[in-house]
Amino acid sequence: MKLGVTGGIGSGKTSVCRVFGVLGIPVFSADPEAQIIMNYDESIISGINEIAGKDLYPDGILDKEGLAALIFNDPAKLSRVNALVHPVVLRHFNEWAGKQTAPYVIMEAAILFESGAASLVDRVATVIAPKEERISRVIKRNKLSREQVSERIRNQMSDAERIKRSDYIINNSENEMIIPAILGIHEDILNHLNS
Repeated sequence: MKLGVTGGIGSGKTSVCRVFGVLGIPVFSADPEAQIIMNYDESIISGINEIAGKDLYPDGILDKEGLAALIFNDPAKLSRVNALVHPVVLRHFNEWAGKQTAPYVIMEAAILFESGAASLVDRVATVIAPKEERISRVIKRNKLSREQVSERIRNQMSDAERIKRSDYIINNSENEMIIPAILGIHEDILNHLNS
């Protein structure tokens, strides 16, 4: 069985997945996997440079800021980059999932729904957090400006839309405990698998 874990930037998907990891559930993180693929897959490298109209690998490594500047304000280019990268990430996930022996596995992906990855999982858990907490987490973590973080939040699917499509919700605000919510999901899936 496959569980998708998603949520907006700064919601705390990684923290949630760490707890699942402690429970012995393997986690496939789509975003780091995409970063690896964009740096080593020759056809993707040439595709990204073609979409950009310039070399985004001046030092042999993807200029992530250059790519972000290019795609965050250009939906057409964002779609083209996603169409290039997502199928490869999803193929890697399926190969990885086939090798796992745990009762279920997790795909952690910020754009689980937008990328089509939701079709590969049996259930979805969405991680939510208040917007201000998300903004301050990302400013600290990624050294971005408040405006840059706000822009990225605006460009992502809304929490309300994610919640509508999800089986589980994990509220990761500072005054909520995530561990009981995660344990509840874990028990629910194990009960489902044992029934």
